[in-house]
Amino acid sequence: MIADMLAAARADIDRYTPALAAAAGDAVLVDIRCGDVRARTGIIPGSFHVPRSVLEWRCDASSGYANPALAGQRLIVVCDEGYSSSLAAASLHRLGVDAADLEGGFAGWAAAGLPVAAAPSPPAGLPGLGGPE
Repeated sequence: MIADMLAAARADIDRYTPALAAAAGDAVLVDIRCGDVRARTGIIPGSFHVPRSVLEWRCDASSGYANPALAGQRLIVVCDEGYSSSLAAASLHRLGVDAADLEGGFAGWAAAGLPVAAAPSPPAGLPGLGGPE
């Protein structure tokens, strides 16, 4: 059943190889991996971290909780291995967001020898954008 759901999601979205994503200067990489995984494996420099639990809220300009750096942009969603990002990008696509995903996820990016950086420490005491969590 999940294989069918994944295939349907991927039929509705564009998928970028790591090399194409790295060269896509007009797209924003959105990392949906949890903080623990990011701390352990690193991040793609310049990517935005948006937890999966609030992705739609942060990317939909009409939600009232959108991140202005993401709303209206071409987004390439990144997860660990490229499965959850397909489902997430399809969900954004259904909202009218211009979203694609990264084939192979962060693991594929790193395996391709593309830049990886240490994850920043979470800011202490800074308020978030609020809204649904």
